[in-house]
Amino acid sequence: MEHLLNWIEIPVADMKRAVSFYGEILEIELNPFAMGPIEYALFPVNDQYNCGALAKGDGYLPGIQGPVVYLNGGNDLRDVLDRVTDAGGQILVPKRLVTDDIGYIAFIRDSEGNKIGLHSRAYPRREAGK
Repeated sequence: MEHLLNWIEIPVADMKRAVSFYGEILEIELNPFAMGPIEYALFPVNDQYNCGALAKGDGYLPGIQGPVVYLNGGNDLRDVLDRVTDAGGQILVPKRLVTDDIGYIAFIRDSEGNKIGLHSRAYPRREAGK
């Protein structure tokens, strides 16, 4: 298998709210479009085999149960986590180290009620000289 994931769809009930939430916490601009009756907002990525979108339409029901999608949390998850509450989400599990090789994870509830994982391979910030 060349890669595990080709496409991710995160279900949303309110596209405008969800675009605002993810745009704010990840500091990105999503690209909304419609394909038939389904509304999408694409995440900006450079890798065609590592991409996805927010999705709204029949059969897309946000929820906290089911598979968990892990999004790239950047160099330090604290930066993203610091924006979650103000953007309308909730921190479910704060930043925690899995292992030095794997890095850090955290779980949030997004503006739509989905449980989303965040992942960062970065080591914690160190004070100067340490």
